[in-house]
Amino acid sequence: MIPVLTPDQARRADAAAGVDIEVLIERAGAAVARSAIDMLGGAYARTVVVLAGPGMNGADGRVAARHLAAAGCRVKVVDALDAPDDVADLFSRSDAGCDLVIDAAFGTGARAGWMPPAVEGVPVLAVDLPSGLDPMTGEGDAVLRADVTVTFAASKPGLHLGIGPDVAGRIEIADIGLNPLPDGAEPHAWLVTGADVAAWWPRRARTAHKWSAAVRVVAGGPGMRGAAQLAASAALRAGAGMVRLSSPGAPDGDSAPIEAVHESLPIDGWAAQVFEDLHRFGSLVVGPGLGRADVTAAEAARVVFDSGLPAVVDGDGLFALSWNPHGAPGSLRGRGAPVVLTPHAGEFATLTGSAPGADPIAAANALVAETGAVVLLKGPTTVVAGPDGRTYLVTRGDRRLATAGTGDVLSGVIGALLAGGCPPGRAAAAAAWVHGDAARRCGALPVAGALPEMIAEVVADLLAVAGPSHAGQFED
Repeated sequence: MIPVLTPDQARRADAAAGVDIEVLIERAGAAVARSAIDMLGGAYARTVVVLAGPGMNGADGRVAARHLAAAGCRVKVVDALDAPDDVADLFSRSDAGCDLVIDAAFGTGARAGWMPPAVEGVPVLAVDLPSGLDPMTGEGDAVLRADVTVTFAASKPGLHLGIGPDVAGRIEIADIGLNPLPDGAEPHAWLVTGADVAAWWPRRARTAHKWSAAVRVVAGGPGMRGAAQLAASAALRAGAGMVRLSSPGAPDGDSAPIEAVHESLPIDGWAAQVFEDLHRFGSLVVGPGLGRADVTAAEAARVVFDSGLPAVVDGDGLFALSWNPHGAPGSLRGRGAPVVLTPHAGEFATLTGSAPGADPIAAANALVAETGAVVLLKGPTTVVAGPDGRTYLVTRGDRRLATAGTGDVLSGVIGALLAGGCPPGRAAAAAAWVHGDAARRCGALPVAGALPEMIAEVVADLLAVAGPSHAGQFED
């Protein structure tokens, strides 16, 4: 995992480094120069403009300028506060123009009211953070868009939230000899990588059987069978040994995957039937396509609150938690097993009374504090927060997931991981990463039904790279 630090945490890491700040600036500037030469494809006779601000960010840029000049670049260092409106104004007609702009204006010390110069298509390398971008929320009205951002020791929240992914370009994390967590404290968040997911993914034991990781899916009211099928199919493809799909008001076998056991539930009073053999399952998925009738919401809430299994609550299950006789979702604290809530922004507003706002990390953690549940807040960057104080950021998904039914697939994958024994926070984060990677493999405009098979492919690739959990008895 890659730590994601707030500016305050980054400053504490600098202070605890045990070396003079000038040494850190020298290392940072040298790292920026190396990235600049990579972008330029060499240094000799290239022209670089460095926009240098008054603080440490500007100092990093000035050191980078010195290294680039020594390598053969023509370098112009410009005071960011006195920069022209257009970088082209720095050159006469006889000049060849500019090959690269290094944005070392303000970084995490964003200055309100500063207007970046126009760069006329010249590539931009940002130092630590594109100037003008809020380091915590990724908001900003006047941001100098970068092609590459070099940050130090750890990432920053604003690079992954708001418009950050649109203006930061490729993010490079340079090692300048800092321990990003010198006091052993938890960072603001962790950025999840494929290697993390491969390490977390449950392996089946040699003695496993179908009930070792069985998932009960309660989903699919009348007219919404597709959501139930997607969740059940995803759970099977993600490693569930057995899936029972229980649907209120559905004929037996209606729209169920052929590998799943389908159970028809009555329209009313079906929670008691779900409880009859629930102990045989490893996890519970409640909500995809259930419907929002009063009787349905009441039964769904009863299943969530009164069951003792690790549970995923999605879609209409989240609605049921908002309108239930137990009161607020805070009643989940009385459960004896973990819950993963998977709201998008609209469902979050239904649960809490307000939208997530500009800081989804803070919003997700506020809902965790209220409910005691793990919260997976869907978005361009998915935020997973848990009662253990750990927050994960998953950036693997993209606009390809903006289609109906993809959330149902995600809930099934989380259910399979929970049934396999994965801790709830990791289960949610790993599922979100695999979900996003599967969408990337499905082409430009995938439909949700294409995801389950692709999820199986993603998982197979991850486990192949990570290696088996134990060697076979015989080797070929």
